[in-house]
Amino acid sequence: MSTLQEVGERESWRCWLCDEPVDPDMSVNDPRGPSIDSINTAKKGGKTKGGVERLAHRACNTKKGAVKPVVEWPDRLFVVDPAPIIGVVEQLERKGGRVAVARCPGKDDAQEASDWLIDRLSRLAPSLNVETSIDAAGGGYLLVLKTV
Repeated sequence: MSTLQEVGERESWRCWLCDEPVDPDMSVNDPRGPSIDSINTAKKGGKTKGGVERLAHRACNTKKGAVKPVVEWPDRLFVVDPAPIIGVVEQLERKGGRVAVARCPGKDDAQEASDWLIDRLSRLAPSLNVETSIDAAGGGYLLVLKTV
């Protein structure tokens, strides 16, 4: 098990759930204070494969609890039917390929969502090498994430 300092430095003192800065000097009992979120992944048959330790605000970690985490798309982005980011990351890490992650009404909306997603994934899954493409589809634009 890693120390809070080790995990914080590895994560650049950013909450992996909300992507906001975490103050390393704040009390661990404060809702905005640092905590370690131990994420256990499972193989088929329910046996644990191992845990991943990520930095989270105490409140973000508590809110998530022992359920699968959700990384929200920001309200400022104009996306329709956005895919669950954690699920897409897990799929691309396992199999690679490409996944349609959202529909956008305008090309500028799709570009803004693309820029945000690439930036967010650079911290959420730094070892996952991905790029986006924006494809015209049915009067709108489809945002596609693919491994490279």
